[in-house]
Amino acid sequence: MSIRNIRYGLLAVLALTIAAAAQTDDSREYHWKGTLAAENIVFVKNVNGNIEADVATGNEVEVTAEKSGEHADEAKIGMVQLKDGVMFCVIYPGWFDDHCEESHFHHQSGNGPKVHFTIRVPENLRFTGENVNGNVTAENMGRFVKATSVNGKVRVSTKSWAELSSVNGSLEGKMGHADWTGTLKIETVNGSISLEMPSDLSADVKFESVNGRLHTEFPMNVQGSMDAHSIRGQIGSGGRELKIETVNGGAELRKGTM
Repeated sequence: MSIRNIRYGLLAVLALTIAAAAQTDDSREYHWKGTLAAENIVFVKNVNGNIEADVATGNEVEVTAEKSGEHADEAKIGMVQLKDGVMFCVIYPGWFDDHCEESHFHHQSGNGPKVHFTIRVPENLRFTGENVNGNVTAENMGRFVKATSVNGKVRVSTKSWAELSSVNGSLEGKMGHADWTGTLKIETVNGSISLEMPSDLSADVKFESVNGRLHTEFPMNVQGSMDAHSIRGQIGSGGRELKIETVNGGAELRKGTM
């Protein structure tokens, strides 16, 4: 065996040792701790159960997944390294593939085991939470947040800005900055939308609803005819676009204090 092969083999063993020391996964609970470079992303995907993220007190990411329900011990937590962060997902042997990929997101009924994720995210990291049957909460974040659920509520507060969506659930967002480029879309089908935005917000606002109205604390120059269920308007000097859409529910746009 060449020296190069021996060296690669030792590095592989060392990497596996570090990974094993950083995470544990028994029949009912999973734990992982690690550090990431600034501006990297912590990505969590769930099927049944809630996702709750909060800011970490230090520079270490902490992930806990508590499993419950029938056959809970069969649910495994997959963890993969992304090019710009790390991703966690729930793997059900015999139901889904036995791996976790960035493009891998399954839609499943709420009858299986539940997994409740609790995540501590350092302020200099981005966060994404995707869920099927359960709420997504991300509080006191410091960077961009993307939070989505099929059947569940979404609540986010961040010093940066956030992208929120649901099908059957309300949306609540508190953003400290409005420096996105292009279009920011906040949308749900069955649920209300509540947004707290920076007091110096400048955006072209498009609101659409079938059974709801928009209430805003920001002065808005309305474009075209005034329709309570469909509004086009400009806040401040405009520029970037803010699209707010809900079918069954209203929306409110408040001035923030962050």
